[in-house]
Amino acid sequence: MNAIASREGSNPRAPGKKNPRSGRLLRHADFERVYKQGRRHFAAHMTVFYLQRADGDGMRVGFTVGRVLGDAVDRNRMKRRLRESVRLSRPAVVPAVDVVINPKKSVRTAEFSILLSEVGRAFEVIAQKLAEKPRGRA
Repeated sequence: MNAIASREGSNPRAPGKKNPRSGRLLRHADFERVYKQGRRHFAAHMTVFYLQRADGDGMRVGFTVGRVLGDAVDRNRMKRRLRESVRLSRPAVVPAVDVVINPKKSVRTAEFSILLSEVGRAFEVIAQKLAEKPRGRA
């Protein structure tokens, strides 16, 4: 039995496919739309941009980790840690929303439990803000 096979089934919160393609933000145009038209939520270790979609269902999440945050090893480690925290924090019922997580340099050294709580809190805030009635002129 290899190491990967021995870990299967060890995590009760890991249902089947961990990050399906339908749950990821992939196209450059989608990232740009979220940045330009979306709203922001600031946390200690990241900035979360989000924009509600008119079509589709569920949350699509993308990450932007620029070269300024470190070399390739550091950037990939940040993305792995953030992907896992998103996988563990993703709410069961979510509106159709695109989310882009832009980490700060402090993500490299932050405790995973802190990242997990920040991502979970960001998802709570997003759900709360999208449930509110939009402010504006009548």
